[in-house]
Amino acid sequence: MNSSTSATPGATPGTASRTSPSATPGTTTAITNIAALVTNDPSLGDGSPLGLIRDAAVVIDGDRVVWTGESSKAPATDNRVDAGGRAVIPGFVDSHSHLVFAGDRTEEFNARMSGRAYSAGGIRTTVAATRAATDAALEANLTRHLAEALRQGTTTFETKSGYGLTVEDESRALHIAAAHTDEVTYLGAHIVSPDYAEDPAAYVALVTGEMLDACAPYARWIDVFCEKGAFDGDQARAILTAGKAKGLHPRVHANQLTYGPGVQLAVELDAASADHCTHLTDADVDALAGGSTVATLLPGAEFSTRAEWPDARRLLDAGVTVALSTDCNPGSSYTSSVPFCVALAVRDMGMTPDEALWSATAGGARALRRDDVGRLSPGAHADLAVLDAPSHVHLAYRPGVPLVTEVWRRGVRVA
Repeated sequence: MNSSTSATPGATPGTASRTSPSATPGTTTAITNIAALVTNDPSLGDGSPLGLIRDAAVVIDGDRVVWTGESSKAPATDNRVDAGGRAVIPGFVDSHSHLVFAGDRTEEFNARMSGRAYSAGGIRTTVAATRAATDAALEANLTRHLAEALRQGTTTFETKSGYGLTVEDESRALHIAAAHTDEVTYLGAHIVSPDYAEDPAAYVALVTGEMLDACAPYARWIDVFCEKGAFDGDQARAILTAGKAKGLHPRVHANQLTYGPGVQLAVELDAASADHCTHLTDADVDALAGGSTVATLLPGAEFSTRAEWPDARRLLDAGVTVALSTDCNPGSSYTSSVPFCVALAVRDMGMTPDEALWSATAGGARALRRDDVGRLSPGAHADLAVLDAPSHVHLAYRPGVPLVTEVWRRGVRVA
């Protein structure tokens, strides 16, 4: 027996029905009357990379998408939800964040906006606050930021350690993170611990030895900040190679502040992503274009530090796969808003609205080497955001406006 819940005829997008069907296998839900559905499947709809279907519907069975197409052709289902002529996009995949921390760095930000340049050393302030925090306080801060991100359409996220820099503090950070996501990254190599300021080699030995042993059970990924003031190329290679030997796959903070070896190292080690990619040589771009490493761009960092913008256009024109993420952290990019980053990428990094949305959804999925998120086509998880607008272009067209009006995760409306 089908039940139908729909908006009042002629209602505006903001008055569409808001139901929360259970994501139970065998229970089907059709979201119909979608003005524009972004599937990120070029075999669907208009054949573009976005696989755009107009006047569309999407059918969910349990936690998966099982059908997409024109709304008038939607099959019968147990539940029916009227999108009210709004756009539907895949849930954002935020593949780079630092959410296990305590305190903030308001004073540093204020000083930087008054003329002080950002450097990697600012991380030490957060390290001190994080070490002093209880597990309960760290988890409460993490869940607060996750809820904030979810309301803005983020349904998949990666997060890192990196603000403990001791065996105990790094492992507890990852243990806390692993309770909330499968995409957990060991970043003991964020900076050299203040405790080892006079002996960086000893800290690298700790990161690749006892600390790695304690952290590997909770993580999928290993990351390193390969940058002047953090870790050089040789140190970064040793750290990532040790992680690979423990079954962790590499990611790299690469070429954010200066030209350096990070991008080349990422491609050499088949890292899933090279993140930041602000200062690139032609050889760096060629390496990314010829490999499987995704260039993850983090415009919130450039916005918050008044730094040079990454040249997304250069990367895209060279055939590099690009992801967009928030880099949410208390020091250099304290935003959880992927829509904000989409708007920045379009305005200041040379991306089209279509490219920016793809990079924030399917691109993020590729940076996590996932094919079950970042798209809305049969077989994918039913993770989606409903926009209070007729088109995804409004994400860049109306920057700063809270356009995400509904979020569905694994087939259930959660925001």
